[in-house]
Amino acid sequence: MQLEVDCYSGHKGDERPIRFRLDRRQYLVEEVFDQWYGPSDAFFQIRADDGNQYTLRRDMRPEGSWHLVSFRELPRHR
Repeated sequence: MQLEVDCYSGHKGDERPIRFRLDRRQYLVEEVFDQWYGPSDAFFQIRADDGNQYTLRRDMRPEGSWHLVSFRELPRHR
């Protein structure tokens, strides 16, 4: 599974994901529910424009990359 992430770059550098591509499909980040940091990782729990929830992990080392940690289908409101 190929994951590429584009980030908002403010005064702190790449601060949060704004869109990502997963296996050639692009998703826009509509909301960041939560974010937290580990010793060498940053985690972002987001809702994408498909209405589902994703948890993305960024390895903060210089050679680090992004990983999909979890996916949850959210119920659609009518």
